Amino acid sequence: MDIMYSIVSFFAGGGAFMYPILIVAAFATAIGVERYVTLTTLSVRNRSAWTRVEPALSNGDFDQAREVTSKDDTAISRLLRMGLARQGAVRRREDVEIAMEESMMEIIPQLEKRTHYLATFANLATLLGLLGTVSGLIHAFAAVATVNPAEKANLLSASISEAMNCTAFGLMTAVPIVFVHALLQTKTTELINSLETASVKFLNALTDRQQTRGQSRLALAQAAQG
Repeated sequence: MDIMYSIVSFFAGGGAFMYPILIVAAFATAIGVERYVTLTTLSVRNRSAWTRVEPALSNGDFDQAREVTSKDDTAISRLLRMGLARQGAVRRREDVEIAMEESMMEIIPQLEKRTHYLATFANLATLLGLLGTVSGLIHAFAAVATVNPAEKANLLSASISEAMNCTAFGLMTAVPIVFVHALLQTKTTELINSLETASVKFLNALTDRQQTRGQSRLALAQAAQG
């Protein structure tokens, strides 16, 4: 009960700018939770899809890889589907790579969306806290100008203490938002790196298969000539 009373007193002492900071905190929390859940789910599903498709790629069985990737809609499956579709139509590695890069350009914005708002919210919470403090100090000095000189020190001290609550609340809101923003950026980067790794492994598997086919044809040609 004492903790709740202290929280309410702290919030009430910060002035009108405490409410915009609270709204910023609510939006940042909603975005942070949604992005964390989404990115974590995508990461788990991508790992599961890669576990299923990697053996087929390692064996050069692209038909089986197409069948596996057609069964889900994960980011890694969409990326590989694009490459596998090009693999069946063209022979050059460069063409397949360009097609997969195009697919990556569509996937990456979906992974990064809304995360950048958190950096804005962190700055906004800090600035609102400072603005609330400045506004509180202006009111404090305006108030002490009309009171008895003996009461000025006590009134000014109490007013400044209340004004500083707004800065404290702004920083208390901004610091966790900055941390969450960094965490989400790290998770997003890990996801993008995993997609790029899968893309490179697929292209290497494609090159290996082309080289194996070329060697087989050369061996058959030499045997025919012999």
